[in-house]
Amino acid sequence: MRYNIIGITGGSGSGKTYLSNFIQEKFGKDNINIIQMDSYYNDLKHLIMDEREKNNFDHPKAFDFNLLLNHLKILDSKGKVDIPIYDYKTHTRESKTNTIFTKPILIIEGIFAVYNEKIRALMNLVVFIDIDNNIRKKRRIERDIIQRKRTKESIINQYENVVEPMQKKYILPMKNKSNLILKENSEKSYEFNKLIDYINKIIYKNE
Repeated sequence: MRYNIIGITGGSGSGKTYLSNFIQEKFGKDNINIIQMDSYYNDLKHLIMDEREKNNFDHPKAFDFNLLLNHLKILDSKGKVDIPIYDYKTHTRESKTNTIFTKPILIIEGIFAVYNEKIRALMNLVVFIDIDNNIRKKRRIERDIIQRKRTKESIINQYENVVEPMQKKYILPMKNKSNLILKENSEKSYEFNKLIDYINKIIYKNE
């Protein structure tokens, strides 16, 4: 690969997007690309809306890993690739895409960012954000009320009956596949600073 891939995973509400954005802001968009796993949710436009909404979006089968793998290879060979844009309301991909170009570092972030073995094998560093479940649950409730206009009751019901069981089954085992485990998204954390130093060295080497 002509670029370095960092996978950032952890349970819902662990701070994956926050960390990715922090890194991009710190090192600049000229150095850091971000791909959110959510962009690779399967396009459900072939289903009626009632069927789409029954889909388990916290299960590996909800994602098109093969498309992401293909896009990583295209980015490597051609220097650019068109990333899908996912519409959460309709559970479909938009007609427009987001074009990214090769940069020193590509961050892939999401609950299933490092789940696929072939994709994980391409990663130079796998990061797991290990945050207490109660904190993550609280963040999820706050996010979904504000961003997705859902009721607190429906969020808690989904979290306890779908999100949490799926995390225990599929996401937590990724902790054992990780090179670096962050207990907090803070510069007070040794692991956090280790990640920043790692990125610093790559960018410095490319200058």
